[in-house]
Amino acid sequence: MLIKCNSCQKKFMVPDSAITDSGRLVQCSSCGNKWTAYPIAAEAKTETKQIIQKKKIKKTTRSQKLKKVDKYSEEYIMKKHGLLINEDKIKKLAKKSESKIINKSKINKSSFGFYAYLVFLIVFIVSFFGVLNLSKNYLISLYPSSEIYIDYLYEVVDILKTITLQLLNQF
Repeated sequence: MLIKCNSCQKKFMVPDSAITDSGRLVQCSSCGNKWTAYPIAAEAKTETKQIIQKKKIKKTTRSQKLKKVDKYSEEYIMKKHGLLINEDKIKKLAKKSESKIINKSKINKSSFGFYAYLVFLIVFIVSFFGVLNLSKNYLISLYPSSEIYIDYLYEVVDILKTITLQLLNQF
């Protein structure tokens, strides 16, 4: 028998023999509401059986559909994540789905990672200071007022260098 809570509308499956003709006091395990449940008529019993059978059918069809999906296939990866594995496969997929338009903005191409950007930044900074050091005298001769700023920049870099070395020596 299928009973429904009056308060939260949650449905529960109860054996037919558990509820007698005089009714039985039941309590919702979800919200704690208590009420008296009475047995249902024969028509309602057939309806509940049909609902249960539909649920069983839905469960079996879902499990069958899930088993057929190959999560590592290129088509699944393309549909789910928008990633393409091989250029030849891209052309084949485009031919297969002529009516479907492949969104080129979803195609992810390999790019720099975090550490590649970090290495690039370090190389850029070191080369900047190398070029600045080589052209320091030339810049000062062209712009005499820039000598103070260049010296100050090198002083700040030297202070940062000593701080990092002291931190590394502590460990």
